[in-house]
Amino acid sequence: MTAEVRAIKTPAELALAEAYTAAKPKLPGDGKVIALREAAFRRFDAQGLPNRRVEEWKYTDLRALMREAKPIAGLPDAAAKARAKSAGSLIGDIDVRRIVFVDGAFVPELSDLKNLSPGLTIGSMAQALASGDPLVAAHLGKVAAADDSAVALNTALMRDGAVIRVAAGSTVELPIHLVFVAAAEQSASMFTRSLVVIEKGARAMLVESHEGATAAEHQVNTALELVVGDDAYVDHIKITSGKSPVVHVSSLMVTIGARARFNDFSYTTGNAVVRNQLFLQFDGAGALAGIRGASLLNGRQHADVTLVADHKAGGCQSREVFKAVLDGQSRSVFQGKIIVRPKAQKTDARMLSNALLLSDEAETDTKPELEIFADDVQCGHGATSGALDDGLKFYLMARGIPESEAESLLVQAFVGEAVEGIEHAGLRDALMVNVAEWLKARAG
Repeated sequence: MTAEVRAIKTPAELALAEAYTAAKPKLPGDGKVIALREAAFRRFDAQGLPNRRVEEWKYTDLRALMREAKPIAGLPDAAAKARAKSAGSLIGDIDVRRIVFVDGAFVPELSDLKNLSPGLTIGSMAQALASGDPLVAAHLGKVAAADDSAVALNTALMRDGAVIRVAAGSTVELPIHLVFVAAAEQSASMFTRSLVVIEKGARAMLVESHEGATAAEHQVNTALELVVGDDAYVDHIKITSGKSPVVHVSSLMVTIGARARFNDFSYTTGNAVVRNQLFLQFDGAGALAGIRGASLLNGRQHADVTLVADHKAGGCQSREVFKAVLDGQSRSVFQGKIIVRPKAQKTDARMLSNALLLSDEAETDTKPELEIFADDVQCGHGATSGALDDGLKFYLMARGIPESEAESLLVQAFVGEAVEGIEHAGLRDALMVNVAEWLKARAG
């Protein structure tokens, strides 16, 4: 007789199951969407919250970090909307088109939907699900394979987000700024799902800002599916900031077409726990991708970047560069995997992770991986961690620069290697200003 072994559900997992059962009748979507949600929740229910026994989550045990599941956020009230008006200011005064979501819901009165560029359409995911939008039906849940329970939970409970389409051959001059604000006074969980389709030969820049506007311990599970068509040119910037004690899990799923160019940059300075996971799929030959990121951490902050770059087509190039600066008892995690499929000959992929520890109590964990099933490729990875170079600091101090300023200059140069990959000069400058402000606050 064989006994069936079942994992014991945690209070958070039981609460999430109850929340899904209660929310099901109110969630937008027709029969196909309902079936998609059901399948996703069954997958989550079988796997449970990601934990250290799952290899990809061994350094960020979400089951341990989420002792309880917060109730799903309701629609934002006037006070929450008022708190969200100044959100996203970290990018400075660059001219953008703001699309605002408060507590996981689209807020039209805070968004700019007037005079859209030719070929550009922007809508709400909740409305698209309710109306059976064909764009959403064609791509939702199909962009890139991600057998991940956090993504499954997002699919089951997704409520709202952005649906953006840039028609073939169109150029969107103004960056699209998606502003996600957790502004409720009481702790809540939020599940946003966005879909962006950039068609053949189109060009666009997408900026995401995620921040908390209160001291509540929110739980955020957000996902973005991005389709980069053949010959398209796409820049994507994700900024996670703010001092709120938020647990933030983000999933980016991207398919990249032939001869396309895709640049991604993730910048993390805020929240208690941040997990940025990226699933990139090179579907077309000759694509170029630059994947970069920087984290500035203090106190007991925890930031995790987990990346899978799956090269399925030949002649593609990818560059991954990630920097982490750690102070206090903070912890950074970088897990990067490059996969080269048998048909992906002539692949050129390189990955680098550097961590700068400003405190003896800070910790960094790095796990680079290569899985290569083709023979005509150039692939490599590297990782370093350590303190500031005393020789360089002495060199600056010997020329009359105070010690604190010398350290700041070295840190800015360290982070700048990743930030300089951003092509938009205004955004690049705004992030470097924020780096300087972070260093000033640390010194103070």
